[in-house]
Amino acid sequence: MERTSSTEIVKAADITAIADRGAVDSELAYLAPAAAAALGLLADAIKRGTADRESVVQALKEAAVHERFADVLAAASEDVMDETVDLFDFDARLDADNLSGAASQVRDLFRWL
Repeated sequence: MERTSSTEIVKAADITAIADRGAVDSELAYLAPAAAAALGLLADAIKRGTADRESVVQALKEAAVHERFADVLAAASEDVMDETVDLFDFDARLDADNLSGAASQVRDLFRWL
């Protein structure tokens, strides 16, 4: 098995720098690039032929990655409605509905795999 240095892993995942700190309201939002990088590493391993695609997909399903991603979208949907003063505000409801719908679609995608 070939060993890979952490520098090579960072390059393979195309991690260059954390986003501009002024563009993100929460320190927790910096977890998103780490999650994206981890998934990027899995995709890269499949492309390079160092990981079996079926094993990776099964591992993602068993780890409930889709559920956690859907949870983030559902929580964001709830947050939109919690911050909305007028429950009949069309734009706010549209944002909340889109986030909630995306969460449902993420869950559905993994059921089809």
